Amino acid sequence: MLIETLELKNFRNYQSLRMDFDAKTNILYGDNAQGKTNILEAVYLSGTAKSHKGSKDREMIQFHKEEAHIKVIVKKQVLSYRIDIHLKKQKPKGIAINGIPIKKTSELFGIVNFVFFSPEDLNLIKNGPSERRRFLDMELCQLDKVYVHHLINYNKVLVQRNQLLKNLQMRPEFMEMLDIWDMQLVQYGKKIIERRESFIKELNKIIFDIHKKLSGNREELQIAYEPEVSLDEFEAAVKKARERDIRFRTTHIGPHRDDISFSIGEIDIRRFGSQGQQRTSALSLKLAEIEIVKRMIGDMPILLLDDVLSELDSHRQNQLLNSLDQIQTIITCTGLEEFIANRFEINRTYHIINGAIGGKT
Repeated sequence: MLIETLELKNFRNYQSLRMDFDAKTNILYGDNAQGKTNILEAVYLSGTAKSHKGSKDREMIQFHKEEAHIKVIVKKQVLSYRIDIHLKKQKPKGIAINGIPIKKTSELFGIVNFVFFSPEDLNLIKNGPSERRRFLDMELCQLDKVYVHHLINYNKVLVQRNQLLKNLQMRPEFMEMLDIWDMQLVQYGKKIIERRESFIKELNKIIFDIHKKLSGNREELQIAYEPEVSLDEFEAAVKKARERDIRFRTTHIGPHRDDISFSIGEIDIRRFGSQGQQRTSALSLKLAEIEIVKRMIGDMPILLLDDVLSELDSHRQNQLLNSLDQIQTIITCTGLEEFIANRFEINRTYHIINGAIGGKT
């Protein structure tokens, strides 16, 4: 799986750009605030239809412009795909695959798989559960279209149920509608819980060996899925929480409140781990993410590294760089010193200067 070319028009600080990528290591270097991360954002958006930063479409379009265009050519085994994404300030984005517009964003998922690693991800372990849920959802949405279907429907039901809870005080006759939303909440929620649970079990098998190696055989990391409620108790728990939901006008039970635990021995490193343990665990998670995608799709994902090396010590830098064999990688950094110092093979470099390519080697 490879990204062959990227073309941008009116995207972020790029009025016009075309890039051809090498099949292995591509390095985008330059000073801060020149637009290196914007390129990774555009590439990631081409496979997920979302910004890794959570930016809205209109925020990614150049000032004084109404639309932006992203075009990516993906080579996947013997097939090639052209992905076009039109971002619009006043309308929903338009997406086409090989020139044919798609009706649902979910049709895009699975054509290309990305693993995105940024300095913010190093705080994934110590930050709140919403970020860990987002990690789960973004990965599963790339791998499993059935999961996408259940997640979209669950979120729609959750929004409708919460809106109903807000209206009940003024419209008590709507109470009987709550049964309908409860039934659908449980229906879709159970499917999400089942898939997340199986995914985390597989990921745990992979991350154990990776982390043990990263920690010099000193630590044994275990991750586990922490659902807000078990499958067997979900329906009863929703009914039991109804009075509280009505009082606080929000839904308290369901997979929108799930989490992932990270433990070394008996220590919950989300709360009690050192910064080094938390960062090593985050790195282990990303490396495990690469491996589980490889196993599930029979192909390597594309790795996007956004200025991560500067946040890692030399040992973790080496572990990360050594894992990049046989995988297309696009890396942003301020300079090439870390790669030269590590005698790392560089296949292609781009010098990014103020939304333009200043040099290519």
